[in-house]
Amino acid sequence: MPLALLALAVGAFGIGTTEFVAMGLLPEMAATFDVSIPTAGWLITAYALGVVVGAPTLTALTHSLPRRRVLVGLMVLFVVGHAATALAPTFGALVAARFFTGLMHGAFFGACAVVARAIAPAGKQGRALSLVFTGLTVANVVGVPLGTFIGQQLGWRATFAVVGVIGLVTIATLLALVPPVRTSTGSLRSEFAAFRRAQVWFTLLITIIGFGGMFAVVSYVAPILTDVAGFPSSAVSWVLVLFGLGATAGNLLGGRLADWSPQRTLALGLGTQVLVFVFIFLTAEHRVTAAAGVFLFAFAGFSMSSSIQTRGIVAAGGGASMASAAMQAAFNIGNALGAFLGGVVIDAGYGLASPALVAAGLATVGLLISLWATRLDTTGRAPLDPAVVAVPAQRRRAEASTRKSVGA
Repeated sequence: MPLALLALAVGAFGIGTTEFVAMGLLPEMAATFDVSIPTAGWLITAYALGVVVGAPTLTALTHSLPRRRVLVGLMVLFVVGHAATALAPTFGALVAARFFTGLMHGAFFGACAVVARAIAPAGKQGRALSLVFTGLTVANVVGVPLGTFIGQQLGWRATFAVVGVIGLVTIATLLALVPPVRTSTGSLRSEFAAFRRAQVWFTLLITIIGFGGMFAVVSYVAPILTDVAGFPSSAVSWVLVLFGLGATAGNLLGGRLADWSPQRTLALGLGTQVLVFVFIFLTAEHRVTAAAGVFLFAFAGFSMSSSIQTRGIVAAGGGASMASAAMQAAFNIGNALGAFLGGVVIDAGYGLASPALVAAGLATVGLLISLWATRLDTTGRAPLDPAVVAVPAQRRRAEASTRKSVGA
């Protein structure tokens, strides 16, 4: 595999760390500005909103620029955002800094997906994508626990300063390792034309609903582990390492599965998640099974990451950059949806383990959408890849013409 994928993975590591480490440092950040934990939660919401706003906007503004220049420019925004975060004098300024930092997230991963597929050897595009997203999963194993520890020992500002340094390292590796990649020759209108394709919207729906189930559980995994399974608070971070390990293992396997069949991988992964979430709900009171469930749902979820990205790029055709960025926005909408629905059932009195049933329901709906979309693709009513579907269609027309000639 090209060494340039390492540079992309380093950037993914930094982004994954900053996205999730704020969750572990909310108490310290709230204490600094004397706000409540729920109020401090706006820091997470602001970042997610930045992703949703920035993904299509920055992708549109940079669609005609060389991909390496785009990646470097987006990472400069990342560094500036972390400097603003580390130096924020007020809570409002901190919220604004988190929003600003999130702006580059979706556009960066969108550009990464396009570059990774462009430089990968033939037939190994899925594995190339999985290597890039390994940086994101490793962030959950190393970056988030280490960042939380640094924040608890030296203050949360130190954590975000260190993540900013990771951004500088990423810029250096991008300049040193990433080769020039052909800039999109299509117009901005052609990028947005991707959203006229039904399969692009199917892919976004699968992402929002199907993957939203994972966030319904992960958003409340700490109280599930402590109040339901009975883990001491000090053990939660170690159990969450299992989430990172499961995500990393699933992501690495998912690259090979994406090269095999993205459609079958999504069906298999979503079906497995349904079973795992039901398993978590039924056995959450036991420590061993609760910990196993954390590993399994991360493994199943991230085994689909390369496949859903591949599906989005293939469905978009010429508008791959915009569609890839929209995928990141969809992930964050799914994050918000899952967390919201999980909170609804808890507030309704169904118990702390009840988000697992919400997750199972969302994964089931995502699976049904995936199966329906695949059926429409194979029947030609909503082709996933028009270039591929056109060949059988032309063959059918040729065969029909031959039969008519023979009949004559």
